[in-house]
Amino acid sequence: MSKSIEDIAKDLKAAEERVQLIYAFNGTGKTRLSHEFKKLVASGSESSEVDDKIKLLYYSASTEDLFYWDQESAAPTLRIQANEFTGWLMGFLSEQGQDGNIAKCFQNYINAKITPHFNEDMSAITFSLERGGDDTIHNLKISKGEESNFVWSIIYTLLEEVKSILSDNEDDRPTEMFDELKHVYIDDPVSSLDENHLIEIAIDLVKLIKSSNPKLKFIVSTHNPLFYNVFTNTFKRGEQEGKKRILKKYILKKNPQGKIDVKEHTDSLFSYHLHLIQEIQTAIDKNSLKKYHFNFLRNILEKTAIFLGQENWKSILPEKFKDAIASYEERMINISSHSDYAGEEAIDLNDKAAKELDEILKAINSTYNFKKQP
Repeated sequence: MSKSIEDIAKDLKAAEERVQLIYAFNGTGKTRLSHEFKKLVASGSESSEVDDKIKLLYYSASTEDLFYWDQESAAPTLRIQANEFTGWLMGFLSEQGQDGNIAKCFQNYINAKITPHFNEDMSAITFSLERGGDDTIHNLKISKGEESNFVWSIIYTLLEEVKSILSDNEDDRPTEMFDELKHVYIDDPVSSLDENHLIEIAIDLVKLIKSSNPKLKFIVSTHNPLFYNVFTNTFKRGEQEGKKRILKKYILKKNPQGKIDVKEHTDSLFSYHLHLIQEIQTAIDKNSLKKYHFNFLRNILEKTAIFLGQENWKSILPEKFKDAIASYEERMINISSHSDYAGEEAIDLNDKAAKELDEILKAINSTYNFKKQP
């Protein structure tokens, strides 16, 4: 079913399920959807999540953008851009004495010896690698993946604190700030993470959701199939049969008319390679192959090679392609997969390249007997 971003946001808000999980390729409109949902819940006010009564807690890539490295500081310092949201966020966590829990959460994901040090108002952070004595490395600049983990650790600590507050009876809560909180929207918390940390975050997020106040609804969106599958599988464990459905899953796909095709996903797991095959085949049928479809083909080959225990994707090409076309395919896939210019990815393939991509897709389908995506 094709819908506008605005209509999808309304459907998410009206859904009865406590948890909604969304998968979509980058560029489909996940972030726009999260912003539209935010406006819808906040009645058009960008700052309503920091009003006296919070209705929505929200995390997206734009949250990470609020953290930046101060290049002029004497020591590498991660600073937080001052605005209404960050002022409220760090002020609240500071008042609750959560700096130690943020550090503990971060160290649990990364390394127990990498220690964040907050300034008094928690607006700036330095890091050290604690090795003991003179071996300690001060003023450490952490990697981009570690930085993503750190920002997520702040948000996760906030959610844990909110969960704790909402577990009390209303009359016993230390603050009324979250009494009207209805939704938590988390958009792609795994953009810069390796697979191990990605899995940890998916599992921890499910545990947090399951132990939260049942009146609180969560929406989680991702472009990462592993995160999607781990979240789904972890969430499914321990559920009783006959229980009211708690989790609803969607796959979103942008269509040529500029709207979004919304498909409810009822299978237990998401077969990403089958989804990519279907995407390529649809493009072939519509004579709309682009250079980025070689990215999809490479991804299919790489995942198949790993599954079969082969060293590289070239080794699993059907025999007829290994000599005559394999070198051409290798060049095309490598070049297309590592283009320096994002705009080039949308360029139509010439007839020869399109024909050969069609042939190799048919050959690997025939050789490895992939089933069709339902």
